[in-house]
Amino acid sequence: MDDLLVKIRERFHLKREFDFESLPDYVKEDFNKQMVVKRFKRGQTIFNEGTFPSGIFFVKTGKIKKFKSLNSGKEQIIYLCSEGEMIGYAAFLGDERYHDSAATITESSIGFISKDKLVRLLDRHQELSKLLVKKLSHEFGVMVNFIATFTKKSVRERVALTLLILNENFRQNKNSNNEIEIELTREDFANIVGIAVETLVRILGDFTQEGLISKKGRKIIVKRHLELFSIADLTDTF
Repeated sequence: MDDLLVKIRERFHLKREFDFESLPDYVKEDFNKQMVVKRFKRGQTIFNEGTFPSGIFFVKTGKIKKFKSLNSGKEQIIYLCSEGEMIGYAAFLGDERYHDSAATITESSIGFISKDKLVRLLDRHQELSKLLVKKLSHEFGVMVNFIATFTKKSVRERVALTLLILNENFRQNKNSNNEIEIELTREDFANIVGIAVETLVRILGDFTQEGLISKKGRKIIVKRHLELFSIADLTDTF
């Protein structure tokens, strides 16, 4: 099972070697000195699609969703960010407007480095410049894998795959039984899969009856990873 989870992490989640922690200590120390940290409530906007970046953001604690606003008024969540990840850097590097929006899905602590400070950091530390370029390349690959895989799958397969991806996103959220707890609103979950909330609730109910997951309020615990992997039908992906 560990091999399967590693594959999920590689294909649909940013690799650990592209995280902030991979930088040398002296770079991290300089980076942190330039950062202003602010607390965000759940559901609070970090930046909006179509605006120009004034710097980049660093997730110190919490979970962030990146999403596109659709004409219907709904959201299509395209990525979930966790502790140790930087966001908003793609628009900054390209000197473009934000192509998506970002908002918190949990109470979060977010660091901000302004544009002028970031430019000086990049001039001083080649390691940081290389990290951002590698992250940008890998994030693009993750998006391509996600879109290519989802477009040819049934709703049930997409929900199973999303559960496996979320299990990786929330792997630091463990209860007293050392089980990973996925804590996400049903609306946000549905906006990742691209289905109605009612459809999601029905499928999650089926998965619960089949013993694949357990639920406690908003929290979901994956019980049988291999069966979900089989339902997701990822043989052609790997």
